[in-house]
Amino acid sequence: MLESGEIISYREMCDAEDASLQRGMNYKHQGQESVLLMSVRSGAPYRDRVEDEGRVLVYEGHDVKKTQATEPKKIDQPMHEPSGKLTQNGQFWQAAQRFQTGKADAETVRVYEKIKTGIWVFNGIFRLVDSWQEDSGGRKVFKFRLELDSRDRPREVRFASLEHQRFIPSSVKVEVWKRDGGRCVKCGSADNLHFDHVIPFSQGGTSLVAKNIQLLCARHNIEKRDKVE
Repeated sequence: MLESGEIISYREMCDAEDASLQRGMNYKHQGQESVLLMSVRSGAPYRDRVEDEGRVLVYEGHDVKKTQATEPKKIDQPMHEPSGKLTQNGQFWQAAQRFQTGKADAETVRVYEKIKTGIWVFNGIFRLVDSWQEDSGGRKVFKFRLELDSRDRPREVRFASLEHQRFIPSSVKVEVWKRDGGRCVKCGSADNLHFDHVIPFSQGGTSLVAKNIQLLCARHNIEKRDKVE
C-alpha cells in the first residue's frame, strides 16, 4: 500500500503500478485507474503547477515524439497519432470533457511527483475535472485540471484506502529532503520514508513551510500519527 506523502524510488513506483513506467501520461493504466507523473522542478520539460494549497493540479499535456525532423517544442501537442488513434493527450482530454458535459464520472488518477533523480513522492488520488488548450510560445498545448479526491476509497492490490493530506509544495519537499539528508529524523533510516507534518495538518499545521515538515520512516510515522511532540 502507498500513502499520500510516501517517498519511493523509481523502481518502487514501478513495482506499485506493476509496470515499467516510461511515460508521464498513462490513461486507464492496465485497464484500471489512470496514472500521471508530474514535476514542477526547475528545468522540468512541462509546465505543471499546483494551486489552492495542493487541492488542485494543472498538468500540461505531452509533446510529439522527438525525431531528427521535428522540434517538439515548436509543434502543437497532438490529439491524435498519425494513424488517427487518440494520443494520451486525446484520451485524457476526452475523459475530462465527458465529465464536463455530465456524460461520465470524473476519471480517478493516481499522481506521482518527481523531487529529484530516482526519487518520487506519491501525491495521492485526484479527479480529472477539466481540459482545454492554450497558446504557449506560438503553439497549442493541452492543460488538465485535477482536484484532490478526499473520499476514502477501498483500493485493490497495493493501494488500500488512503488518508489524504494537503499537498506539500515541491520547493518545500526538496528543502526538507536536503535538510534531513534523505533520512528519518528519529532513527536515521533511509527506507520507507514519508513527508510528515510536525504540527499535524488536522490540527492546523501548515504544509507551506519546511519548518513544519520532516522526514519520518514508516514506523515512526505510524507511531506519531496526529500527536504533537
